Amino acid sequence: MSVALIAHDEKKADLIEFATEHSAILEHYDLIATGTTGKKLMEATGLDIERKASGPLGGDMQIGAEVADGVCKAIIFLRDPLTAQPHEPDISALLRICDVHDIPLATNLASADAVLDGLTKDEN
Repeated sequence: MSVALIAHDEKKADLIEFATEHSAILEHYDLIATGTTGKKLMEATGLDIERKASGPLGGDMQIGAEVADGVCKAIIFLRDPLTAQPHEPDISALLRICDVHDIPLATNLASADAVLDGLTKDEN
């Protein structure tokens, strides 16, 4: 089962801290991430992560395709709600595909904790 990790620039440090704190759980999943986020996460945590393209270069769409194919079972996407993103249509499409396929999607740290709790309960 794949779990996607994505963060806007202003949220990358938060995602790294989250992944570090939850690495014992995350290492049990096939992790995928958008380009820069994946690189920074691997460097900081040592987790094995399959990197897709950067979000603005199609990485959000690549992860959306994995959702549509039934490969990605949850997404943690720490979004920066205060900054306009040039690839907002791609972000909206990713959020929509999660809704269509009933995939858990966390967009902040509180919901990220809830998604991981849900995944671990499903495993037991």
